[in-house]
Amino acid sequence: MALIPAGSFAMGDSKNEPENWMERSRPVHKVQLDEFYMDIHEVTVGQFRNFVERSDYQYDGNWNDMAKFSPGEDFPMVQVSWDDATAYAKWSGKRLPTEAEWEYAARGGLLGKRYPLGDELTDDDANWMNTMIGKDQWKYCSPVGSFEANGYGLYDMVGNAFEWCADWYSKNYYSQSPVDNPQGPKTGEFRVVRGGFWSNYENILWVAFRDGIAPFNKIDDLGFRCVAAVPTGKSD
Repeated sequence: MALIPAGSFAMGDSKNEPENWMERSRPVHKVQLDEFYMDIHEVTVGQFRNFVERSDYQYDGNWNDMAKFSPGEDFPMVQVSWDDATAYAKWSGKRLPTEAEWEYAARGGLLGKRYPLGDELTDDDANWMNTMIGKDQWKYCSPVGSFEANGYGLYDMVGNAFEWCADWYSKNYYSQSPVDNPQGPKTGEFRVVRGGFWSNYENILWVAFRDGIAPFNKIDDLGFRCVAAVPTGKSD
């Protein structure tokens, strides 16, 4: 896991992007976060399989169908519901990130930029539509860590697979979000997903892009990563 330092940032669409769906990423608002640890990779097929085998968790997905999109142990685990992701996180002594933690970490210290590595997205930065159509060897997901890490040492924060966050989703939440360690709405119908996936174009892979998906869904392009609290005196 990588240590994500405490800090504040302007959360949301600071570029005032023209697409209508970016209205859900406004208004830009200040967020202050405590330090935390984050998985440097999306949770892999191998890690999730180990969890199921060791915990006797009843995963009701189809492993063979999932393998069409993530065909190896070091590929991101997809076709997991929010409950599946939460169960893995709890078993491993972690939790899902809030969407504020996710966006702050995805920015990698480059505050105000569109992507984890700057304002442009290149073929070397992520597994996205431009690379999927013949410029890399993977038809769908790629092995975790196949592209460059951001400034915090995190891989695949955009592209490869969407990632579940802990929060309920509301398109209007930003207008009422608290400054300190926001946790999202108290209730909702959908859970937040972030980061885009292998067949998205660059305008879905902006670090400020947010969407909501029903938590029971198991989708071919949706995975997760975990975070953990920093024990007192352990951040050095």
